Amino acid sequence: MTSQQTLTFLRRMLRIARTEIAAVTALFVIALGVMTFIEVAEDVTEADGQAFDQAVLTWMQPVAGEPRGPWWLKEAAADLTSLGGISVLGLFALIAIAFLLIQRKRLSALLLVLGLAGGVVLSEGLKALFERQRPPAAFQAVETLNASFPSGHALLAAVFYLSLGVMLTRAFPRAHLKAFVLGAALLIALLIGVTRVYLGAHWASDVLAGWCAGAAWAMALWLVAYAVDRRQAVSAAGLHDDALPPEPEPDTPPVVIGE
Repeated sequence: MTSQQTLTFLRRMLRIARTEIAAVTALFVIALGVMTFIEVAEDVTEADGQAFDQAVLTWMQPVAGEPRGPWWLKEAAADLTSLGGISVLGLFALIAIAFLLIQRKRLSALLLVLGLAGGVVLSEGLKALFERQRPPAAFQAVETLNASFPSGHALLAAVFYLSLGVMLTRAFPRAHLKAFVLGAALLIALLIGVTRVYLGAHWASDVLAGWCAGAAWAMALWLVAYAVDRRQAVSAAGLHDDALPPEPEPDTPPVVIGE
């Protein structure tokens, strides 16, 4: 390959990267999430990983059952952690799906259903596979069920709030509004995960693994939607999101001659 051909190839790849930056970013998040999850899963069986989890938990709760900070912080953490519960997420999902169907976004509604349902299956399947014990009962400030690894709250929060955030960005043309929506979705998912450790419901590695698996699953679903949108550009067949007609412009009063 000559230098001119090499330069042409690099320019073409740069042009593709610029136009497909969203898809490339999603692939990167998926790869990073999967690799990090595998690394964390390997560490939880080793002494170093367990020592790290114990150190984080004891810092969060210097006295077992008494999270660090004032009493209202514990109450606030209990309220925030419920945002990742299946009941709250199910309610929010029903509202979001109904809204998407009203807006004739049938593909987005279907992907949101698949995202949350698939997240539940993924969470329960991984818990059954690893069967990790939760932190000692003395540290648990909230009720817990089933195994510890990965954190179902962290996983489902990442799936739902990230998926919803990405969908909402399509409604805002300006970059700073898109960044605000995605930032809010990330903040909610992060807060839910932190509260799980703060309240002694999970080890820190459980939450990190949940974030990684949830983010990878959410981005995989987004890639499906992205591919369907690209196909929709050349074909109207199949399930897709209908474009809403533009809002009618307000009537202007007639001009009175002689004013």
